Amino acid sequence: MDTLVETLDTKLRTWNPETAKQVRERLAEVIELADEGALEMIRARSVEQDVLDLIDEPTPW
Repeated sequence: MDTLVETLDTKLRTWNPETAKQVRERLAEVIELADEGALEMIRARSVEQDVLDLIDEPTPW
């Protein structure tokens, strides 16, 4: 975890301010979801996105 925190700290200092702000907001959301025991919702969203990506792929016929 220390490596992750160090990487995040470095990135937050090098990204443009708007990107850093958005990352901080998303991380706060993830922390809140973890505290509430609702991380399953994030997994559901990623599965939903995978399905949407498959639908958007061109058909080979």
